[in-house]
Amino acid sequence: MNTTMNRITRKTRLAAALVCAAAGTLAGSAHAAGEAKNVIFFLGDGMGPVTVTAARIYKGEKQLAAKPGSLVSPERANLVMQSLPYAARVKTYSLDGQTTDSAPSMAAYMTGVKMRNEVISMSSDTVAVDSTGKQYINGEDTTCAPTNGKAAETLLELAKAKGRAVGAVSTTRVGHATPATTYAHICNRNGYNTIAEQSVPGHANYNPKLLDGVDVLMGGGQRNYLPKPGNPSSKRTDGVDLVAAMQAKGYAYVDTGTKLKAIDPAATGKLLGLFSQSEMAYELDRVKQNLDQPSLSDMTEKALGVLSKNDKGFFLMVEGGRIDHALHGTNAKRALEDTLAFDAAIQTALDYMNKKDPGLKNTLVVVTADHDHAIAFNGYPKIGNPILGLVNGYADGKPTKDKDGKPYTTLVFGNGGRPNATPGSDVNPEDGNKKWIAPARGLVRDDLTTVDTTDDNFLQEVGINLGTPGSETHGGGDVMLFAGGAGSKIFKGTMENTKVFNKVKEAAGL
Repeated sequence: MNTTMNRITRKTRLAAALVCAAAGTLAGSAHAAGEAKNVIFFLGDGMGPVTVTAARIYKGEKQLAAKPGSLVSPERANLVMQSLPYAARVKTYSLDGQTTDSAPSMAAYMTGVKMRNEVISMSSDTVAVDSTGKQYINGEDTTCAPTNGKAAETLLELAKAKGRAVGAVSTTRVGHATPATTYAHICNRNGYNTIAEQSVPGHANYNPKLLDGVDVLMGGGQRNYLPKPGNPSSKRTDGVDLVAAMQAKGYAYVDTGTKLKAIDPAATGKLLGLFSQSEMAYELDRVKQNLDQPSLSDMTEKALGVLSKNDKGFFLMVEGGRIDHALHGTNAKRALEDTLAFDAAIQTALDYMNKKDPGLKNTLVVVTADHDHAIAFNGYPKIGNPILGLVNGYADGKPTKDKDGKPYTTLVFGNGGRPNATPGSDVNPEDGNKKWIAPARGLVRDDLTTVDTTDDNFLQEVGINLGTPGSETHGGGDVMLFAGGAGSKIFKGTMENTKVFNKVKEAAGL
């Protein structure tokens, strides 16, 4: 009997070992440890699901206008981001808000830590305001106490510690919430001068985790780097020229699109590009006004040229930052134009890296958003209905009307601002102070029958009036994530935003 029991025990152990071995094999196939020595992290600020869908249709309209018959309908167009083979949904809430601010949501991706609104890459106990609600800033300088939280290590810092090249590119200020989370640590995102100082090797406030510095940093933000009197728009209070300080550390500096084109990546080790005082122009205005600013694609390609020389690999963050600003303004047209410019930058990166790294065998590409907005896709428009136009019904093709007999647009916002008695609220300062075309939010809706809702300066209708244009809020919904290349197979399902950090870290072997 003992012999029989021993045989059964041995067989049971063997079977268990085989099951464990099989499980290990399956688990291994689901992991991506260290596959990607290169990481390109694309962040469409505020680019929620409705914005992605509307941009895809808008792209289809442009494609059909340029090449009639190339699509059955604009809805069938494809965005580059949606061509990536893996997809997920991401929960965006912050530590203290159902609806997040950009700082903690992007910081969750970069650090794996849930933090409070307004906080950039710090521990979860960090607070952005004092007990009275006053922000820890004085002008654009920080007043954060050194005991107010601790720095949370970022993906960019981890990559730098591995000897890889690192960079951040944005159409906002380089010190704005999204790019700042990659290289800076501060209790309140509005301390722009201090954030700038953290990027400057040798400065007293320099972030030592950056070692010899961020290799590529491009976007807007001259007013936080260049002092008066040479820069009358400066927000600096100490007279220190941070650009000169970075040039002294070996950075090439450019401030126009023309100068960026002249940069030879092969001969450039460190690159700083500041192309505007604050935010860069919207893509629509950059093109129509023929501004000497680079596109997001231009900056992405030049950044890759500099960073990809490092044999150990690189980490690059690319943000389409002004998608968010146009949505805050309920200006859907500029939001969609910037989303397409963001998508074009993804294509630029894929094309560039497929030449350097065929099949992206060593390169992970992640595309996501930090949060949603209060934008809605409205009514029952027919196939082919202009996405910026009035709703024409699918049944009869005629304008769909509200209970008062007035037509409405496909894209609307749950809240936002309207021009009012506040000086300057009725004009667009980024388009020569042209008047906003903004249906009033009153007891009775304006009649849009003869209004050109596709005009550059048309502001979509809002449900709740929060003040002047620009006051629309973020939305608390989950956002989409797309991934491709090395290690991308682990990006699937629905996840916390902090888990994106873990997955990128795992895929890159950081």
